Amino acid sequence: MAMLPLRPTPFFGNKNRAFWRLQFLGWGGALLLRAMSSLANAVPLSFLIIVIIATITGFSLSLILSVIYRALINRRALVTWGVTAVVLAIAVGLYAFIDSWVVSLYRTNAQSSFTQLFLGVFYLDMTLLGAWSALYYAINFYIQVEEQNDQLLQLENQATSAQLAMLRYQLNPHFLFNTLNSISTLVLLKQTEPANAMLSRLSAFLRYTLINEPTARVTVAQEIETLKLYLDIERMRFEDRLRTRFAIEDAASNALMPSLLLQPLVENAIKYAVGPLEEGAEITISADVIGSALRIAVSDTGPGLPPGVDPADLFGPNYNQGAADRRLPDSGSTGVGLANIRDRLGQAYGENQRFDIATGPEGGVVVTIELPFEARIPPPPAASASVQRTLNPAMIQ
Repeated sequence: MAMLPLRPTPFFGNKNRAFWRLQFLGWGGALLLRAMSSLANAVPLSFLIIVIIATITGFSLSLILSVIYRALINRRALVTWGVTAVVLAIAVGLYAFIDSWVVSLYRTNAQSSFTQLFLGVFYLDMTLLGAWSALYYAINFYIQVEEQNDQLLQLENQATSAQLAMLRYQLNPHFLFNTLNSISTLVLLKQTEPANAMLSRLSAFLRYTLINEPTARVTVAQEIETLKLYLDIERMRFEDRLRTRFAIEDAASNALMPSLLLQPLVENAIKYAVGPLEEGAEITISADVIGSALRIAVSDTGPGLPPGVDPADLFGPNYNQGAADRRLPDSGSTGVGLANIRDRLGQAYGENQRFDIATGPEGGVVVTIELPFEARIPPPPAASASVQRTLNPAMIQ
């Protein structure tokens, strides 16, 4: 029988429960300490009743103080600490008066006066309530700081998710326009079968982009399958001019990566390598695992970067101001694709990633991405069967 994993509950997850636990633990410890001290001084056992009454008195006064402190904690510092000092002094005086009165009733034959008894217990009672007050404020300030940090982290995560969503949905509109224009041309030429095939592939590709969460990660194998949908659409436009080759290691197939990360790179290669050349070009997508890193490369056999364009300029401070447009003269590119990928990688992995663009050894352009290697854990057999039933294409349609 499988055991459900235990999820530890934060101690201050329920502040009310945590308060009562600390309350009983603290005053119980004070009662035990005073009782042990009395017994060590050879005080009669009947004196333990006085200790119990004193502890109950302190417990009750601390409850009243907690109500007052709760109303003061979010006030201005001058009001909080000024009123706290006055209230604490009154509480200590009342605590010492009750203790002295109870002790005077117990020691009827004592020669010490009530004032002496009052001064004798005042220091101890002030220490107890003072320490309790300090702990109350310290713990509550700590909880407030933790809550503010949690809220800040939540806001940062929401902002990151929103930014990733924005970046993910920045698909180049030229791809959609070109595809729709190609479909329209095929329909006008009454080539219904190719038009239907292209429309089906476009529908499948767009469905994938909308179903997957923008911040989700997919395996390299899933990303390649989606990329093939896109390439099938473009191949209907470029025919034999668009040639592709995949070199995906088995170890890299199950590695996780951000979804739709490769499509802008391949689109960029088609635009700059396949489009300008009459004979077209070949695009190679490779993925392998090197140590603890996943390396993905997209290369082409196109004309490459023109003379005078340093690949490092594509990632400089003026990147979004046209540096990427100089890959080919008068390209009309907005430079969104590479900037999009760079920003997505930075959001998802911080400094633990690499994104380089360079001229290939035999010409063309090579774009290399390195990410921390993380393999997807396969689901249990029962869960896997359930997922397969859920993703059955017949059931989706």
